[in-house]
Amino acid sequence: MAKRNALGRGLGALMTDADEVQNPAAAIDEVNVNEIEANPWQPRTTFDEEALNELSKSIKEVGIIQPLTLRKIGDKKYQIIAGERRFRASKLAGLSKVPAFIRKSDDKNMLELALVENIQREDLDSIEVALSYQRLLDECNLTQESLSERVGKKRSTISNYLRLLKLPAIIQKAIREHEISMGHARAIINVKDPETQVMLYKQIVNYDFSVRKIEEIVRKLNSDEPKTEKKTPTSKFPQAYETLKNHLSNHFNTNVDFKINNKGKGKIVIPFGSTTDLERIVGILDKLNN
Repeated sequence: MAKRNALGRGLGALMTDADEVQNPAAAIDEVNVNEIEANPWQPRTTFDEEALNELSKSIKEVGIIQPLTLRKIGDKKYQIIAGERRFRASKLAGLSKVPAFIRKSDDKNMLELALVENIQREDLDSIEVALSYQRLLDECNLTQESLSERVGKKRSTISNYLRLLKLPAIIQKAIREHEISMGHARAIINVKDPETQVMLYKQIVNYDFSVRKIEEIVRKLNSDEPKTEKKTPTSKFPQAYETLKNHLSNHFNTNVDFKINNKGKGKIVIPFGSTTDLERIVGILDKLNN
């Protein structure tokens, strides 16, 4: 049975609505761990075992600093709204009871609170954050403006995260696995062609390009588009040639150009800015021959 004490709201106030903030009687309960079940709408699907063990050791030493947030779903039965990681670590630490805020919440509100709490975590990757934002918009019927107020982020920040979900799956996976940073991803997404986006991602991985380098390449790619149209006002390159040109420009990290006449004959021009740059390009060609 839940036992009430008078420790006050503490960090749990971060998860409350305005009507509860105005209620001075709210307090922390001590709840038996065997009366608590996981949140079926938990947005986080994986929990790092090593991190859980470290948190468990900390809980053994100093206890739970931030109480869980629960809702009552029956007699001696509670469901986690926020704090499943703390709950799992508490069980590993052998605790029989945990401190918790008990609040009323319907399914929709519970999903919203779980997603908002998940977004506040510092160890989330950018795709997890973006997916949580998207679920809040779609499943909780929030607008970007109300979402901005709810999570305390600028609308532009939320939009930047949501744009990541338009990237090809291989790049989203790379973000989740920390192969590339969100800065890299934000630069890549400014290129419209998915194939070129993937090519840029591979360049980052293969050559350890910085965010600034990728931004520079993207600017060159985007600035070359109108120039190509001016050079060939009566005859545009087929899309396949444009894609190949972008592919080669990314591969050699320079503005590769095509010269093609009406008969389909032509040449590929790979410019270089210095002898060092030339040696770099020759090195890339040598790798292709091996």
